[in-house]
Amino acid sequence: MMKTRTKRILAALLAVCVIVVVGVTAVATHTPASAFDGVAGNATPSPDQLRRGEYVARLGDCVACHSTADGKPFAGGLEMATPLGSIFATNITPDAGTGIGQYTLADFDRALRHGVARDGHRLYPAMPYPSYAKLGDDDVRALYAWFMHDVQPVRQANTPSGISWPLNLRWPLALWSVAFTEAGTYRPKASADALWNRGAYLVQGPGHCGSCHTPRGMAMNEKALNDNSPRYLSGALLDGWLAPSLRADANTGLGRWSEDDIRQFLKTGRNGHAVVFGSMVDAFNNSTQYMSDDDLKAIAHYLKSLPGDARRDGAPWQYAAVDDTQADAPGAQIFAARCSFCHGADGRGQAPWIPPLAGSAASLAKENASSINAALNGSARVVAAGIPDAYRMPPFRNQLGDQEIADVLSFVRTSWGNHGGAVKPEEVTALRDKTNPASSNVIVLQMR
Repeated sequence: MMKTRTKRILAALLAVCVIVVVGVTAVATHTPASAFDGVAGNATPSPDQLRRGEYVARLGDCVACHSTADGKPFAGGLEMATPLGSIFATNITPDAGTGIGQYTLADFDRALRHGVARDGHRLYPAMPYPSYAKLGDDDVRALYAWFMHDVQPVRQANTPSGISWPLNLRWPLALWSVAFTEAGTYRPKASADALWNRGAYLVQGPGHCGSCHTPRGMAMNEKALNDNSPRYLSGALLDGWLAPSLRADANTGLGRWSEDDIRQFLKTGRNGHAVVFGSMVDAFNNSTQYMSDDDLKAIAHYLKSLPGDARRDGAPWQYAAVDDTQADAPGAQIFAARCSFCHGADGRGQAPWIPPLAGSAASLAKENASSINAALNGSARVVAAGIPDAYRMPPFRNQLGDQEIADVLSFVRTSWGNHGGAVKPEEVTALRDKTNPASSNVIVLQMR
């Protein structure tokens, strides 16, 4: 009796294992359906469709990831560091041999909105297909037409990733996609007006703002993909910078910004509160400044609708003059000698050209990566309407030691009402070893 029962249990477990293996294999090898299966791409797109496609490419900032500073637009080659190793952006010019020249409209759609290349291999989610999945069909069709008819083909082979076997196997990404993406294009909320819905579409979809500004889980998944969760756009650490909250958090977000402040920041790269820095420089240089005023208003309207979290963000910042104890701190003299001429002895900066340090999100956030990175490496060059800026944060990695940078940042982050907290020299050392001066990584490209 016991032997028979044991055999039945083993048989049941074996059956379960077979079912799991078959299910995993089916998911891993399944080619997702495209809305354009069997649909031919427009062989002779209209000028209006090409203009729309170029605009969608600007909205998605495709050029920033698929180009290098010394390369051709969209030819790939940009290195992206991951916890598993480096991956390199691919050639998405219409070259038939090394690019996407042989992609049909359905192939293009599967890569863009589903993360599956023409030959069936899965794309790493460094390609923000969880966001691009929300793109509307007309935008996808226009984007495809523009890439195929207006982008210059470049023959440049793709660089293999630096991820070693077995971590470089792609099939688990199919399971990742099932777990961490949402199917379907953006669906407007009936309870919201047209301006809000347009802003939500731009932020959640082509703008893929959550790729930087939403915290990620252990599987490197965005913890939220839309405003149904308070984690969406609540800020995240990325590439040695803190992408701040885009919600109405008074300290680390947009709580003190008006809709016009947001629009001005996206259009000009600066306002009375801040100047673009970190990865946002690329986003501004190649994307947001080219958006229409109506779309910028829609984005601002949507972002200002997202509530903050006072429990996470803390009591709202209020300016406070430096007292005698702070003035005698080790970093106070360094600040007076190195920083006060631009940022002011009172920390209030010279808006809109030089941002304030008093009350800045970077000075109020517990995460100090942006403060350290800016002090070490300076800020990348902001190029507005084709004109490089004249006022930039210079790098101090060669002028100041780790203890000196820690001292001056501790002074900044605990003065004028700032409560970000002190910086340790070993934290400066860690970022010094992992980062490079921002000025050497600027990408500003004309797309044609």
